[in-house]
Amino acid sequence: MKQKNEKWYQKLRDKYRLVIFHDETFEEKFSLRLSRMNVFVLVTSGSVFLIFITSYIIAFTSLREYIPGYTDVNLNRRVYQLQRSADSLEDVFRQKQRYFDNIKRIIEGRDFESQTQELQGASVPKSGSAYDTINLIHSDEERELRAEFEKAEKYSIQTDPSLIPEARRRATTVSSFFTPVRGTVTNKFNPAQRHYGVDIVSRSNEAIKSTLEGTVVFADWTVEKGHVIGIQHAGNFVSVYKHNSVLLKREGDFVKAGEPIGIIGESGELSTGPHLHFELWFNAAPVNPEDYVRF
Repeated sequence: MKQKNEKWYQKLRDKYRLVIFHDETFEEKFSLRLSRMNVFVLVTSGSVFLIFITSYIIAFTSLREYIPGYTDVNLNRRVYQLQRSADSLEDVFRQKQRYFDNIKRIIEGRDFESQTQELQGASVPKSGSAYDTINLIHSDEERELRAEFEKAEKYSIQTDPSLIPEARRRATTVSSFFTPVRGTVTNKFNPAQRHYGVDIVSRSNEAIKSTLEGTVVFADWTVEKGHVIGIQHAGNFVSVYKHNSVLLKREGDFVKAGEPIGIIGESGELSTGPHLHFELWFNAAPVNPEDYVRF
């Protein structure tokens, strides 16, 4: 057995000659002395080299995208960028949705204090909470502004722009307010009774017109107010027209001042007859329409 093993080992070292002859002249062109061990080492080294080159190409070049099972080398970066863009769009959409919800709440006559809202991750308590422990400290600038405003409004029946503080004067010079409908004011602006507009009685089938140019942000039917349309204007003004019999505009339409947007009616459960309930809001707060429009 030992002799047989030595003979097998010796065969690995046996020399062989690889000779290449010319086919016609039998002239020797090339010869190479080889052994089985040399052939084994050469084949093994070549295989290792090929494996290394293939692994390098797959790991560090873009050719691996064409190999089944591998993805784009920049895919993770693109996914991250798309995720950030989606988050930004979601924040913008959430802000826009909150804005339109507030507009809808104004048009439907719902109270802001009756609902719990989330602001920067914290809940705003419902109305009825006790605030008697809060002490408000007014600055000297605020006292002077209050005194100027009260002095300007105290003795003026009509709103004179020369007597209004600068901030409000800039807000009221957005444009000339167009009269929505000619008629008689039967119910005036009274926030204490939660009547945030004026009721105008006019002729039957009279056209309701937009008081300023703007974009229709709400145009729909409500149970209490009937056909309601709301328009967003420049300068943070929003006008609301309720109890219409027919709406002539849809959400998203752009209207000019004086353009018909509806027909006077008595739709809705809270209507007491054909009239227009007209509201005017500035910076999300109701203002007296008679301070801006002559009916």
